[in-house]
Amino acid sequence: MTAAQTTPLQPAKRRVSRKQRRLAIIAAAGTVLALAAGLVLFAMRDTIVFFYGPTEIAEKGVAPGTRMRLGGLVEAGSVQRGPGHRVAFAVTDGKTAVKVSYDGLLPDLFREGQGVVTEGVFEGAGRFRADSVLAKHDETYMPREVADTLKKQGHWQGETGAAAPARP
Repeated sequence: MTAAQTTPLQPAKRRVSRKQRRLAIIAAAGTVLALAAGLVLFAMRDTIVFFYGPTEIAEKGVAPGTRMRLGGLVEAGSVQRGPGHRVAFAVTDGKTAVKVSYDGLLPDLFREGQGVVTEGVFEGAGRFRADSVLAKHDETYMPREVADTLKKQGHWQGETGAAAPARP
């Protein structure tokens, strides 16, 4: 038996073209990139904070213990100061109100009837424990999320940045 006779029985070496090699490298790089993006998003799942208005919390049935941002207007007559730096107030969008408790110094511009964004944990039963409270910084500014929520509820007066007077 000669070497020429045994060659057909052995599998032929397949030559990989340049195009196939390039596609394999691109596919591998895409897979690595997708895996890295997935791991980053998985690691950040606890730091992503969603914004809600009081009505959205009531309608969506947000689970107690959910970390989020709550925005709207400080309800008139709702601010109650406690011992130390404790304060309780209600955030409203004109339709629904959520009671907020906060232990810390409030911003200088914090007052009833003004826009506010609080960040913290929803405790359930219409109660929210805030870690931070942000108030609007001048007479025309309103955080976009708060303005959008107030517009949906019909409590926004356009360019002035103020809330509309309460409906009778």
